[in-house]
Amino acid sequence: MQVFVARQPIFDRRQRIFAYELLFRQGQENYYSAADGDQATSQVIVNSFWLIGLPTLTDGKRAFINFTANLLKNEIVTVLPSEQIAVEILETVDPTDDILEACRKIRKLGFLIVLDDFVFEPRFEPLMELADIIKIDFRITGLAEQIKLINMCKGRNVQFLAEKVETPEEFRQAMELGYSYFQGYFFSKPVIVAGQSIPNNKAMNFQLLQQVNSCLLDLDKLEKIIEKDVFLTYMLLKYINSASFGFRASIRSIRQALTLLGSKEAIKWAALIVTRGLAQDKPQELVVVSVMRARFCELLAGEAGHKERGSDAFLLGLLSLIDALLDRPLSDILAELPVVPDVRAALLGKSGLFHDIYQLSLAYEQGDWQTVSEYAAKLNITEERLPVLHVNSLAWARESTLE
Repeated sequence: MQVFVARQPIFDRRQRIFAYELLFRQGQENYYSAADGDQATSQVIVNSFWLIGLPTLTDGKRAFINFTANLLKNEIVTVLPSEQIAVEILETVDPTDDILEACRKIRKLGFLIVLDDFVFEPRFEPLMELADIIKIDFRITGLAEQIKLINMCKGRNVQFLAEKVETPEEFRQAMELGYSYFQGYFFSKPVIVAGQSIPNNKAMNFQLLQQVNSCLLDLDKLEKIIEKDVFLTYMLLKYINSASFGFRASIRSIRQALTLLGSKEAIKWAALIVTRGLAQDKPQELVVVSVMRARFCELLAGEAGHKERGSDAFLLGLLSLIDALLDRPLSDILAELPVVPDVRAALLGKSGLFHDIYQLSLAYEQGDWQTVSEYAAKLNITEERLPVLHVNSLAWARESTLE
């Protein structure tokens, strides 16, 4: 049986991860009718808590989960740990007396109450009194309506979450309006600044990135880059001397470490270090998503019968957010990197093997199961394998990006 759980990060005003919304879709259809809502939430709870594990999905952050009227009245949420859950009350829930009573009990137990896709109507006033967070669709709700609602709630113990914030400009506007939390893909779209140079503290990382993307890896050049940076030297020797390699004698030189790693593993290590270095002033989730995509794309390449191209698929995923890390257009960055043609083509939206792998990984992240099915079939990948590969990738990314 397939297990599907997608997640989307929710940021605070300092662009730190506050929580994740957990999303569920069933079959090939990327929506649910009202009749399917109870099953959808029940499945996302089972999948998240007992099959995959909440620590893997949320890394200790709260999980936002949608709840229907039936599930609220049946107090299903009370089987879950209150400190880890935010109860999202769908916009279709009518604030009847029994719903309000259920919400009071849930809130008293320590759960956060969130009003999802909120549009004000007088009948929702009692729910607003119980809400900890009100979510507003930033793209479809007019500016005047947003200001009116935020002003209406001044003095109340309620915070606002702007969802579907998809550009840095929208994020800044939401900040100015007084939103406390933000959800959307704003962090993956760079601010384009003509002629912007790479900041000094990122120059060494970018130089390393250029080298690991070379068609022929030159260990001499790689060694010279690493030896100029104390942090890179420390991270390489720490990595090669870790228990996972099991060398009896300590590895004390950069050249010895690179030789023992071999070109493919050296490239993977360098790419991970570079991604972290470039993200010093960016949300940590950028690093996690980049590394998760890298591992997922690598595994997908293997499932599609192209295991020998795994390293290229890994770099494809890792480079997928490089524009956001450098705040520069992707096309300009790729022009400076000797990336193999089919990886470059995939990142720029052109057709090919890596395009299909990349699009499958993105669709899975976003819970677009119809597109997932289409690309899985095109790549001849069994869909039942995807949840296993994705959980593997997420766990690997968390482990690889720890300080």
